[in-house]
Amino acid sequence: MKIVSSIQELNAARPLLPGPVGLVPTMGFLHAGHISLVERARRECAGVIVSIFVNPAQFGPNEDLAKYPRDLPRDLALLEAAGADLVWTPTPEVMYPPGFQTWITVEGLTAPLEGAQRPGHFRGVTTVVAKLFNAVQPQKAYFGQKDAQQAAVIRRMTKDLNFPIEIVVCPTVREADGLAMSSRNTYLNPEERKAATVLFRALTAAKAAHEQGERDAEALRRILTGTISAEPLARLQYASCADYDTLEELEKVTGKSLLSMAVFVGKTRLIDNFVLE
Repeated sequence: MKIVSSIQELNAARPLLPGPVGLVPTMGFLHAGHISLVERARRECAGVIVSIFVNPAQFGPNEDLAKYPRDLPRDLALLEAAGADLVWTPTPEVMYPPGFQTWITVEGLTAPLEGAQRPGHFRGVTTVVAKLFNAVQPQKAYFGQKDAQQAAVIRRMTKDLNFPIEIVVCPTVREADGLAMSSRNTYLNPEERKAATVLFRALTAAKAAHEQGERDAEALRRILTGTISAEPLARLQYASCADYDTLEELEKVTGKSLLSMAVFVGKTRLIDNFVLE
């Protein structure tokens, strides 16, 4: 496994990889969810590149950029075991050199949900992902379903900008008690960690109602809201039942839909979702 930091090193190493090449963009502090993406890329691609970059442009002024967990030696050991061929670890100065002023914005899809709560977040995501795509030139790129809106936004950007890249969205990887794996789970104390399973329980309850025939989207949102409100350590930021592709809130669930939520458990903000087929 080769490790590079600069664009020049990447440009020298990239042509040596056999194709097709799969890219797994990450912010590091890897967990089993990230590794599942690398392993999927390993199965489907001849060359696998992983980027590790904590992207300052997608953090708001009062968010956790400074304390976001980092452990590069551990990440590199995990990636080598998972079969990555090349790891790119650019610095903010590499990605956003002095005078940087070009941004990529997806309009409608970024307005609700995470976009409404985190202004500017998706502008940072789409800009950095476009830069990763340009630099790496992969044939496939792998993202997790846990960040469902992010995946939808990147699919839209890829289509709109004619990137010749297949976006592969992989299932959310969960702890044994259902909590979606996230680097931010490390912020939870033991009591909060136990309470955090309320997201999975809320989504499971709403999905069960749907499977039993409930098609009223507001009723499904009420199940999410009611389950979260019963947990003293949890504070709901939003609960959504929306169209899978457009992310527009539904009145009736007729096709593929997305149940999603953002919840504060203590001071830690967690997101999760289920897809209704």
